[in-house]
Amino acid sequence: MKTALQPNFMLFYVASPSESAAFYARILGREPVEASPGFALFVLDSGLKLGLWARGGVEPAVEGLPQHASGELAFAVPDVAAVQAAHQAWLGLGIPMLQAPTQMDFGFTFTASDPDGHRLRVFTPQGD
Repeated sequence: MKTALQPNFMLFYVASPSESAAFYARILGREPVEASPGFALFVLDSGLKLGLWARGGVEPAVEGLPQHASGELAFAVPDVAAVQAAHQAWLGLGIPMLQAPTQMDFGFTFTASDPDGHRLRVFTPQGD
């Protein structure tokens, strides 16, 4: 019987796993379950695992990375008020904002950036 692969792990290549782990601990409200000089791992309530891997230790070596991240880590929240609350909380943490809260065709959203330029999007699809 053939088993379909189900992604459950996301890796970000980072300059400093300890710096990135401290950043994500603040926004996720939890500490990593694993942390070493070259890697940190968060396990989220959804089951998703977020790994932060030192860019210089990735095997095979990463070549030709774009100057800026080309994807996003998205956080779905229940309503517009939750988007606005997250935005205010992240502003209070000094997280760089790329996009102020705004209505888009898929919902109400804002976009921030982690220390390595990975995009972080908070959104509610039913926002209006």
